[in-house]
Amino acid sequence: MEENKKAEQRNAALEENTDIFENPGGNLEKATFAAGCFWGIEEAFRQVKGVVATAVGYSGGHFEKPTYEQVCTLNTGHAEAVRVIFDPKVVSYKTLLDVLWKIHDPTTKDRQGPDVGKQYRSVIFYHNEEQKAAALASKEEREKAGVFKNPIVTEIVPVSEFYMAEDYHQQYFEKKGFLQNIFRSFKK
Repeated sequence: MEENKKAEQRNAALEENTDIFENPGGNLEKATFAAGCFWGIEEAFRQVKGVVATAVGYSGGHFEKPTYEQVCTLNTGHAEAVRVIFDPKVVSYKTLLDVLWKIHDPTTKDRQGPDVGKQYRSVIFYHNEEQKAAALASKEEREKAGVFKNPIVTEIVPVSEFYMAEDYHQQYFEKKGFLQNIFRSFKK
């Protein structure tokens, strides 16, 4: 009971501050990706010039307002995902896809490095038909070029509800001071 009450309070607080992630406004656009543990994926996208904001959360599942602990049980169907708000005048969606392919192994099903489970699957959640076409073309380009030794297993599916992860997960590496040098190639 206490856990449910805390989850409800957390979700209410997050919803007050997350409007930009659903309705970016202006000329900004949103993209949503899953590629393993969301901490590192978020940090990589935060380094891309033209990315205005990022948030980690859960998408692609069948359970409403899941907590991290619930997602880890593998019963919610969600993937750890990153919502990226970007300025398309500065960075294209295609460039974001290029970053995605570079920062994870899209050939391992439900796994990234030591992290194993459906919540770590590789997914491109498209927000419109243009993103869908770009994602499919980007995947096909890499498959034809033989960029990866094994077949790409990345799902390309319509975006589903995005639930913000708990605050302590947001900008985790930045808060902890990790990986400052690893993402130098994505520097703004």
